[in-house]
Amino acid sequence: MKLGVHISGGGRIYEALERAQELGCNTMQIFSRSPQRWRERSLSPEDIEEFRARRAATRINPVFIHIPYLINLASPDRRLYRASINAYIEDILEAQKLRADYIVTHMGSHKKTSENAGLGRLSEALNIILEKTGNTDVGILLENTAGSGSWLGYKFEHQQRIISGLKNKKRVGLCLDTAHAYLAGYDIATGQGLEAMLDEIDKTAGLDLVKLIHLNDAKDKLGSRHDRHEHIGKGRIGLAGMKRIINHPKLRDAAFILETPKDSEKADAMNLNTVRKLRKK
Repeated sequence: MKLGVHISGGGRIYEALERAQELGCNTMQIFSRSPQRWRERSLSPEDIEEFRARRAATRINPVFIHIPYLINLASPDRRLYRASINAYIEDILEAQKLRADYIVTHMGSHKKTSENAGLGRLSEALNIILEKTGNTDVGILLENTAGSGSWLGYKFEHQQRIISGLKNKKRVGLCLDTAHAYLAGYDIATGQGLEAMLDEIDKTAGLDLVKLIHLNDAKDKLGSRHDRHEHIGKGRIGLAGMKRIINHPKLRDAAFILETPKDSEKADAMNLNTVRKLRKK
């Protein structure tokens, strides 16, 4: 099982690999820079080289980089839209230097224009990004959202529409966030609800495109669209629901990354231990 957590990028970026290894992870997700700020500086060649060396030593694979929250590829604000595209391109080029495997991205907010308009802007942005980074191997994973506010991606028809509008689809896949799905209205706490969601993904974007599972329990009620994660088994999806997801044959080849609350020093270890106990041999 490919299992890891979102690791703090505090200090030097290569130190995240040791944190992941200490937790027994064989995959991980990081921010390569501050998620709340525009890029202030690039990683040094020395830090990049050290990251690559330590990754080879720790055998952490695959490595996922989550895009910063400021980026909005569906924004109607032309200045923010252009800045988001440029920042995204910079992040992919840096991810290539790090030899990271995937960039994970929320699909953006249409800012009360319309979903159709937002999806159009997102497709246009991704076509530009894919063309400008055509010499890289870094994949792009579109993450489903809880659907709060004007956020796109709360139903898998959105991902289907984006991917169908791309000129080059080879590097684009999906990240399935379990908490977001439940909070958007998919009742994956039940076996029937989980199967229904997987069937919907398969009939729209395609289940084979799911490369990453953000394995999170949900703090709020079904369909609330209130994006709050909970510890594994302690939320509305529950232990039985989580066990079905972890062991589902159609998902077993995906990597699993936890984005559960970090409300204590032992929180990540506790959640990882719970997942390992739920995993069938």
